[in-house]
Amino acid sequence: MSTCRFRCPIVADMLDHYGAPSAGDSPLPSKFGDPHCTASGEARAKVALTGLDTLWFNTGTLCNLTCAGCYIESSPLNDRLSYISAADVRAYLDEIADEGLGTQEIGFTGGEPFMNPEIIEILDLTLDRGFEALVLTNAMKPMWKQRDGLLRLRDAYGDRLCLRVSIDHHDRARHETERGPQSWQPMIDGLVWLSSHGFRITIAGRTFDGESEDVLRAGYARLFTRLGIGIDARDPADLVLFPEMEDGVDVPEITTGCWDLLGVSPDAMMCANSRMVVRRKGADGPVVVPCTLLPYGREFEMGATLAEASESVPLNHPYCASFCVLGGGRCTGA
Repeated sequence: MSTCRFRCPIVADMLDHYGAPSAGDSPLPSKFGDPHCTASGEARAKVALTGLDTLWFNTGTLCNLTCAGCYIESSPLNDRLSYISAADVRAYLDEIADEGLGTQEIGFTGGEPFMNPEIIEILDLTLDRGFEALVLTNAMKPMWKQRDGLLRLRDAYGDRLCLRVSIDHHDRARHETERGPQSWQPMIDGLVWLSSHGFRITIAGRTFDGESEDVLRAGYARLFTRLGIGIDARDPADLVLFPEMEDGVDVPEITTGCWDLLGVSPDAMMCANSRMVVRRKGADGPVVVPCTLLPYGREFEMGATLAEASESVPLNHPYCASFCVLGGGRCTGA
């Protein structure tokens, strides 16, 4: 896997410096094992919260699809994260107001958010409080079942509701390799329905080895033109291209010295301005984690409240390196 084919020509040099020891070397401690130090003994990079611009809710890990590249392993059977409730969401929106946090955007991811039986109530609550709402969806049958509720939300709140539709590739065969057979046309039908009914929509795609960003965007542009959808494939806010993530692939740990080496600011990381709320199966209540990529590890739990989750985040997971620092990925609507 190329962790950052568009932005980081020095990744190979970093892997040479920070990578696993070669045969015959004395073994180093495991990577990503210590929140304060890397395996090479250097100070691990941390990211301070500069402001809570976006609060994410994982609506539950159940999904109508089982995608090959799903980092959270969502499926019709994975309920490791339970459905978030409207009461859960209300408590965190209250905390935002009570503490004057200035949060502008509330994001919803899954699983498939439209499988959550309270999703329309949750979105109504969020939008009624004056927030922007961003929903990540595959635009398939679960969303279709909620179309009456979505139309009511569109009429009441207009463009403050944004739906980001996942299209893994502009080519049907490549998309279905990731998402499964017969997953293309229902998604296209849902996307066209959203567009024809005046919803604010953006697209989430993926980068693949062997394809440049320009080639990918040109392919998506042809698709949008063919469908008659007014999305600018050249605009990184309209078409978000996420870097690949793959478990078990060696990636460098990020040290405090990497910021200057890479020319990257810690303030550009997701965990500098966002957090995510999850409810674990069987738990008494929800907890806050640093970002959308770290839903399962209990070592990343920051507390039950947003105040408790205001501490700095050590970049102690391979995704911190491959997706965020080296891949330049962000899940927010900006």
